[in-house]
Amino acid sequence: MDFLVEMDMLLPADMTAERKAELMAEERKHTDVLAAYGTLVRMWRIPGTNANWGLWAAPDATALHEALSSLPLFPWFHIKVHPLAAHSFDPGPK
Repeated sequence: MDFLVEMDMLLPADMTAERKAELMAEERKHTDVLAAYGTLVRMWRIPGTNANWGLWAAPDATALHEALSSLPLFPWFHIKVHPLAAHSFDPGPK
């Protein structure tokens, strides 16, 4: 099942630059693993923000939640999930 996921990150103002760098490095490693498993399919930055849109694949919403909540930055994300259904006019791969 495919999901379009909007993630907006808001780190605490008092978080040290060192801690932010550590979390970002951990996040990068973890998203690389999720991408290798095929869970994180694509990701796009929303210009001018700390937000992104991602195309995620998971067997169901529970599995998606497990993947998202495993992210090191999960506590600081505001996440909106949009389950996707096939459309007969989709020009993509069949």
